Amino acid sequence: MDYREFGRAKVNVSTIGMGTYYDASWIAASRLSGYRQGREDKIAALRSGIELGINLIDTAEIYETEPLAAEAIKGYRRDALFIATKVWPTHLKYDQVLKAAQRSLERLQCSYIDLYQIHWPNPLVSIKETMKAMEKLVDDGKVRYIGVSNFSLSQTKEAEEALSKYELVSNQVEYSLKVREIEADLLPYCDKNGIVILAYRPLAHGALANPSGKLKAVIDEISQKDGGKTPAQIALNWLLNKSRMVFPIPRASRPQRVAEDAGAVGWSLDPSDMAKLAA
Repeated sequence: MDYREFGRAKVNVSTIGMGTYYDASWIAASRLSGYRQGREDKIAALRSGIELGINLIDTAEIYETEPLAAEAIKGYRRDALFIATKVWPTHLKYDQVLKAAQRSLERLQCSYIDLYQIHWPNPLVSIKETMKAMEKLVDDGKVRYIGVSNFSLSQTKEAEEALSKYELVSNQVEYSLKVREIEADLLPYCDKNGIVILAYRPLAHGALANPSGKLKAVIDEISQKDGGKTPAQIALNWLLNKSRMVFPIPRASRPQRVAEDAGAVGWSLDPSDMAKLAA
């Protein structure tokens, strides 16, 4: 596994992470079954990723997968992992943030969260009030770093300005070969200022793992040249080469899939292939 400095946080994190958002039907079923449905596969997937050197695990209170992540990391050194979770936008008032973080800590069975993120902006709550609570959590040792998710460039700047003692270290947004809106303004800003982009849906709901048309032809050509790399590995490597601030977090659903994702590191697409894929 390759590791990079996580932007302003100045800590080394695996360049590929593991996401734990599963579809709504699984969440609904898990409420009835206590995570029995598909639970073992997902725990095995996370553990296989850790064994492969992936130390970045992303979850959220709304995903209802914090307990699953807690079970997956049992037996591993906590300080060797980088656990990220998120607070839902209906919990962004000062006291609500503190209580939500405590609930997440209990579900994760951890004494601290590495990266605590505002899941979505909420225009009804002052970002200054929310960030005051986030900084309190850092002061208390319950959170190490502060991040946001699904924030536009202007919202990201507002979040930065609302912090008085600590820096904003990341913004988690959708980014893939097929979804590239952030390249217009957010990515250049984050790249220049050392703010990490946690790229969710990096395989575009699986479309990039099973490409079609002209994209398939280009990926097949690159695969032959690069020793049989899979479409998913090529799509993830494209993201890794776009910026050192980009950390893709594909969903960890099965051990085989996580092993394939891990194969996206340790090599690099050449500039001409990067351009072909973009085109």
